[in-house]
Amino acid sequence: MTPDFDFGLGETADMIRETTQRFAKERIEPLAAKIDAEDWFPRDELWPAMGELGLHGITVEEEFGGLGLGYLEHVIAQEEIARASASIGLSYGAHSNLCVNQIRRWANPEQKAKYLPKLISGEHVGSLAMSEAGAGSDVVSMTLRAEKTDRGYVLNGTKFWITNAAYADTLVVYAKTGEGSRGITTFLIEKDMPGFSIGQKIDKMGMRGSPTAELVFNDCEVPEENVMGPLNGGVGVLMSGLDYERTVLSGIQLGIMQACLDVVLPYIRERKQFGQAIGHFQLMQAKVADMYVALNSARAYVYAVAKSCDAGKTTRFDAAGAILLASESAVKVSLEAIQALGGAGYTKDWPVERFARDAKLLDIGAGTNEIRRMLIGRELIGA
Repeated sequence: MTPDFDFGLGETADMIRETTQRFAKERIEPLAAKIDAEDWFPRDELWPAMGELGLHGITVEEEFGGLGLGYLEHVIAQEEIARASASIGLSYGAHSNLCVNQIRRWANPEQKAKYLPKLISGEHVGSLAMSEAGAGSDVVSMTLRAEKTDRGYVLNGTKFWITNAAYADTLVVYAKTGEGSRGITTFLIEKDMPGFSIGQKIDKMGMRGSPTAELVFNDCEVPEENVMGPLNGGVGVLMSGLDYERTVLSGIQLGIMQACLDVVLPYIRERKQFGQAIGHFQLMQAKVADMYVALNSARAYVYAVAKSCDAGKTTRFDAAGAILLASESAVKVSLEAIQALGGAGYTKDWPVERFARDAKLLDIGAGTNEIRRMLIGRELIGA
């Protein structure tokens, strides 16, 4: 185990960490290798149990079945889940933050009462659909269109790269209702709506077991009461959610880095070369020192931004900065973990090769590192 540095996060945060860590160790970690090898999403095995612990509704008010806590606690739960399985961590983040937290922030009381209880209990799985095959970083160029009718809206088009898509019961979906950035609206889509289906399932390098797929809308009829937030105000809904998404998903990378140290430290204490444990060599000590510093540096920034979110003082460029640091650090740490194990690290007998494949996703997802740097640099120079 690595030394515990006290970040002074408070008793509630510490309790969430202890509870989630115990659950993840007992229930998620034993499934992690199978999840990756078989690209298996253990919905029935994990989602209701996580609901019983309150993990799906950490940021949701108690009146809707949530815990009424903050983004700091959400980051910590995200971190401990991803420490056991980054794939489950990704699906958890898409469910609990991208879907549940957006509904909490933007839905009307009737929508919250209808959708939140089953999402929070884990009976239902949630998802968010923003990206398209031709609209990723340039999300305003989306082409999924919603046409007004007497009974509501009819949606036609596709979404791509959608986490949890094939298992989702409720999806937060952005579609064009006009032109430009002021012509996007947010809809709440149910899996059984006529004209809605799952298209191509995507086979990924990493985060296997966190299902990713295409959504297809073919004259999909959506009632007017399923518009979430203001008509043509979807960009505001989307962009405000990205700040919280980036903050919470940063916890995945923290979890991966901790998982790397969980494997490397016992290994270098036991593995012997030249008559002694390889951990006695200064080059190896320097390697794990760098891994440890990378982890706690990222933790300090991510936790600070999460606290800022809870205080209503978050900035878009610091949310981008936190995930930029966490994501690039996790890739480096996971590669160093492979190097520390040598030939063993390059085999599937050890999980560090999985950690590296998983870590790479968040250099790309939730806004690429290039986009994050653009946001930060633009703010710094006042452009």
